[in-house]
Amino acid sequence: MATFYNQATLSYNGNVRSSNVTTGQIIEVLSAAKNAVQESYTPDNDVVFAVSIINKGNTAFNNITVSDNLGSYTVSGSNTEVVPLTYTADSVKLYVNGVLQTAPTVSATNPLTIENINIPANSNAILIYAAKPNQFAPLGTDGSITNSAVISGNNFADITATETVIPDNTANLNISKSLSPTEVEENGEVTYTFVIENYGNTASVPADNVIFRDVFSPVLNSLNATFNGTPWTLGTNYNYDNTTGEFVTLDGQIEVPAAQFTQDAQTGAWSVQPGVSTLVINGNIQS
Repeated sequence: MATFYNQATLSYNGNVRSSNVTTGQIIEVLSAAKNAVQESYTPDNDVVFAVSIINKGNTAFNNITVSDNLGSYTVSGSNTEVVPLTYTADSVKLYVNGVLQTAPTVSATNPLTIENINIPANSNAILIYAAKPNQFAPLGTDGSITNSAVISGNNFADITATETVIPDNTANLNISKSLSPTEVEENGEVTYTFVIENYGNTASVPADNVIFRDVFSPVLNSLNATFNGTPWTLGTNYNYDNTTGEFVTLDGQIEVPAAQFTQDAQTGAWSVQPGVSTLVINGNIQS
């Protein structure tokens, strides 16, 4: 609630008389808040934001503009300004009192600028839109994106609504498989190498119970397995069926370190060095 003051003066024959000071208050009837549907983000998925605007007054507010900076920040140690979120085209939706309206106009995408929002008296509006993290989005456990939406228009002071989202603090695993040699004689020895990469900011630990499974065809005889160079033991680290060729690790055997993240001080772009673990399985093919 804003307070304003006013005083009058009266001048005559070189004399000045001042009136008393009157005090008034402006009742702010328009308010706004911003929330993310998800509290965390990943590089592959949109973050959905909802800007709620409430009009508690008896007069409509028309032609409102919402401008979102999409998390713009200055890279530490430089003057480089980057924007970690990219607006997802055609994602904006507007609801007034729960009813879907004609989509407002997106006049710019950096900063995201949405125009022509009308809110009737004693009503509420919810503006929904999505943005995807890009190469400037921090991914480490200490990272975050704080972005602000400014609601502006005629007959009211600008309103700022802010939301902060954090990276998804979980492991993010991928696996690749290679064979050596690719041409082998009957009953010859082959080696399968499995590279497990973690692109997440959190290590994969025994409590995650990551299970590796493969069915070798042809079946392998005299099978041996090592994980990160350490020999594994049948029945302790894995089970293997000599008849079907099925190899399955036991609970808690697969661990993969967290990825490392580095930001370029000049461009502001983040690079990812995944954490890596290697499982090597060899044996003689059964003809």
